Amino acid sequence: MLALIQRVTRASVTVDDETIGAIGGGLLALVAVEPGDAEPQFQRMAERLLGYRVFADEAGKMNRSLADTGGGLLLVSQFTLAADTRSGMRPSFTTAAPPEEAERGFNRLVEICRQKHAPGVETGRFGAHMVVSLVNDGPVTFLLRP
Repeated sequence: MLALIQRVTRASVTVDDETIGAIGGGLLALVAVEPGDAEPQFQRMAERLLGYRVFADEAGKMNRSLADTGGGLLLVSQFTLAADTRSGMRPSFTTAAPPEEAERGFNRLVEICRQKHAPGVETGRFGAHMVVSLVNDGPVTFLLRP
């Protein structure tokens, strides 16, 4: 499992000109499920998403997490993040979980995050063509693994 997280002042996901998920300040996480990911990876990724310290404290240091700030979390499934790009001029997606497995894993991650982060977890729509808009704050971007 991979998550590319970006600290944002706002972010949204639109499908067919309809906004289906939006947050103010918080984290946008583009998430890819890899073959074999299971409950331990989903639990650990949720911990990392909610606990990773990327928000400034009173001294301006990155010492506060999403759990500390109560910000929003926008989770967007993005299988292309798991692409194998090591050779050639076209990505291979053999390193991404098959769609059914990926959807189950993504939905489980969403469920865990919603249980642990009452302030708000929004999502895109699995398998849909999505338009993601964001204002990256910093810019701050990290690639997380469980």
